[in-house]
Amino acid sequence: MGQEAGKKWAAAAHSQPTIPQSDRLLAIESLDLEAQGVAHRPDGKVVFVEGALPFELVSAQTYRKKNQWEQASLTAIHRPSSQRVQPGCPHFGLHAGACGGCKMQHLHPGAQVAIKQRVLEDNLWHLGKVRPDMVLRPIEGPAWGYRYRARLSVRYVAKKGAVLIGFHERKSRYVADMQVCPVLPAHVSALLLPLRALVAALDARDSCPQIELACGDTVTALVLRHLQPLSPADLARLRAFAGAHRVQWWLQPKGPDTVHLLDPGGEELAYHLPEFGITMPFRPTDFTQVNPHINRVLVVRALRLLDVRPHERVIDWFCGLGNFTLPLATQARAVLGVEGSATLVARARENYEKNKALRQTGQALADTNFVARNLFEMTPEQLMADGVADKWLVDPPREGAFALAKALADIAQARQGAPGAAPLPASAAGWTPPRRIVYVSCNPATLARDAGLLVHLAGYRCAAAGVVNMFPHTAHVESVAVFELPDSTQAPEPPV
Repeated sequence: MGQEAGKKWAAAAHSQPTIPQSDRLLAIESLDLEAQGVAHRPDGKVVFVEGALPFELVSAQTYRKKNQWEQASLTAIHRPSSQRVQPGCPHFGLHAGACGGCKMQHLHPGAQVAIKQRVLEDNLWHLGKVRPDMVLRPIEGPAWGYRYRARLSVRYVAKKGAVLIGFHERKSRYVADMQVCPVLPAHVSALLLPLRALVAALDARDSCPQIELACGDTVTALVLRHLQPLSPADLARLRAFAGAHRVQWWLQPKGPDTVHLLDPGGEELAYHLPEFGITMPFRPTDFTQVNPHINRVLVVRALRLLDVRPHERVIDWFCGLGNFTLPLATQARAVLGVEGSATLVARARENYEKNKALRQTGQALADTNFVARNLFEMTPEQLMADGVADKWLVDPPREGAFALAKALADIAQARQGAPGAAPLPASAAGWTPPRRIVYVSCNPATLARDAGLLVHLAGYRCAAAGVVNMFPHTAHVESVAVFELPDSTQAPEPPV
């Protein structure tokens, strides 16, 4: 940790200043979704305190007041939490210029996971009125060096004659002056200063606003966004940097569809799912999970919970590149992958065909189809048109899978003859809902909303739920939940 930042956190944690009588102490009760400590004044008014942890006794300076709540910054800790730790990054903190990429480095990683589990359970109950029958053991992994995907802002500061590359400062549009980033892989963190020197030397240094990072298992790709054409000298500088630092440059002159390799050829950007014998090639702007260590465990856990049998058909909703679809194809009789992006569907088909060709020994991949469809406009008719599936895997973006859950609920309500339920088409007679659904979520609020539909209207029970710590040191909560029809005889196996 940097000496200056360390002094600031140590001073706050151990200071015992004289407290004016007008400055009441605050007892921190919990953390909110933004990793702010939550306290109450004697009159019941809520105070959100940045930098404070549960069970701490603190003083804070209010900087924003509303009728029902206030926001404040930590000024002194009079009783520190036993879970408070020294942040691992010199750029983390509440000081001016601090990086805004992480919010929880001052909290022990184990406590971070416990708080995220509480956030998940609170959302399920308060928003969806759902309680899981079983709480799954959290999926955890390395707390540092885990971030294989990142979008780094680039800013040439003419007054200083310097280039800044990194995340934005806390509550600011300015780029933090970052020299290292411990959540990035060590070899990428070590590139921050060389990249600053490289961009500073470019003719186009003031028209390159962003570098996007995408690491595969063996390839480190950097996507340079440039608003003006690059000169031959700049291209030569990029090539020299790639050779010296073993990175692969991609260029983005306009929108995401313009991304292309600086020099075609070379090793393919890809990650592996060794438990299933699957290799997933991808482009650096394709959606892939930020944390590959957690992703591997998550895929194994999700498929174990789904418990697919060789005779079953499975639908993978929001399938993306096929991160779950292809592993499912190693276990099921047939798989359908549905995704909103036609580009990703095409990529998923390519990945399926490549892996099918590579499987020279062992079990062949199941018959697998992919279709592009707007899953935010799903209807009961469309849902049934995709055919009967024994099980579903659902992995939506932050918006959740409301239309999908609602279509399932509408079908169930119509069959029950519920008041106001729309009639079903004649083709619905032979359609049956999936017996089990595994829902992978990156937003506990939308998961809770959709869980309410599945449990209270579609007839499912929430058999299990647990957190996935995909983003250590941030307030981001990922999770996985299992839903089953009550007459299902297959209970989810406890994770190992």
